[in-house]
Amino acid sequence: MAPGDRPTITVLLADDDPVVRFGLRMMLSGAPDLRVVAEASDGAEAVELAGRHRPDVVLMDIRMPGTDGLTATETLRSRTPAPQVMVLTTFDADAHVLRALRAGAAGFLLKDTPPDELVIAIRHAAQGRPVLSPEVTRRLINRVAESGQDTRRAAARRRLEALSERERAIAVEIGSGRSNAEIAARQFLGLTTVKTHASAILAKLDLNNRVQVALLVHEAGLDDPERSE
Repeated sequence: MAPGDRPTITVLLADDDPVVRFGLRMMLSGAPDLRVVAEASDGAEAVELAGRHRPDVVLMDIRMPGTDGLTATETLRSRTPAPQVMVLTTFDADAHVLRALRAGAAGFLLKDTPPDELVIAIRHAAQGRPVLSPEVTRRLINRVAESGQDTRRAAARRRLEALSERERAIAVEIGSGRSNAEIAARQFLGLTTVKTHASAILAKLDLNNRVQVALLVHEAGLDDPERSE
């Protein structure tokens, strides 16, 4: 599909710095399939404008005065339909980012992300694809505080007991950052079957996306050893 043939993706920018918002708008203006529909200076305004404009993707700063980006992300992701939210941050491994991912954010971007990578990330988020590499995912989940680890592990394993044996195997594959095609090849399954299992996993665990599956698998201590280098 040529860039001009792509359906338009609507974007809401949420950052308390007008210079940052201006820069983001300029970076996105060169993509014919992206359209900024609103700008917010804090989390409360982001929630209000998202309800009015119904954007496909929200670029959300974490640290804003008043209602912060984390609270706004949790509010937006609890809605139906919910926009995809990508967290903007100056941190590449921060506990606040983990909270946003647990709330259902599609991923995170550093504020100095190059324009072409930003555009690609927004397109991926609009498709419901997590904007995190397996390596970044591991760095993030390894930042979870050590305190209470045993309790979290037991709780995570209890949640995963809701899955069938096949679904648990696929959850581990998802947690390792593998695509549906890779999982299908490794598990000797059809691509449609893998997609069906992946949807069932999200539904049974009441999760929004594959990043949350990765976090849960990690907490349960079921990481794939082939991807733990």
